Amino acid sequence: MMQKSWLFKGQQKKSAPANRHGKQPHIRKGKQSKTPSKKGKEWEVDKEVTKFIDAANELKAATQASKGGACLRLVKAPKVEATSIKPKNMKKKKAVVDLLAAIICEVC
Repeated sequence: MMQKSWLFKGQQKKSAPANRHGKQPHIRKGKQSKTPSKKGKEWEVDKEVTKFIDAANELKAATQASKGGACLRLVKAPKVEATSIKPKNMKKKKAVVDLLAAIICEVC
């Protein structure tokens, strides 16, 4: 190991924080894989092939597990309706009755 750290010209490892006191690590949100700009179509085809292979492997694993007497099922997350989740930054819309009352008042 080098004694003088400034002589090392490689990439440094990211050091862990000294003490997090039970804080959870940051979870990244959004897409983790971007489509390349030049080979987008090839990348999409490879992605579809990978999805197909993964599904086949999961099915094979489930059948092998169920042969031994156990029951392994593939569980997918339930689909959530778009109407049940409301964004936080949306303003409340006026009711249709209020809008009709406002229009009637303007006409009178």
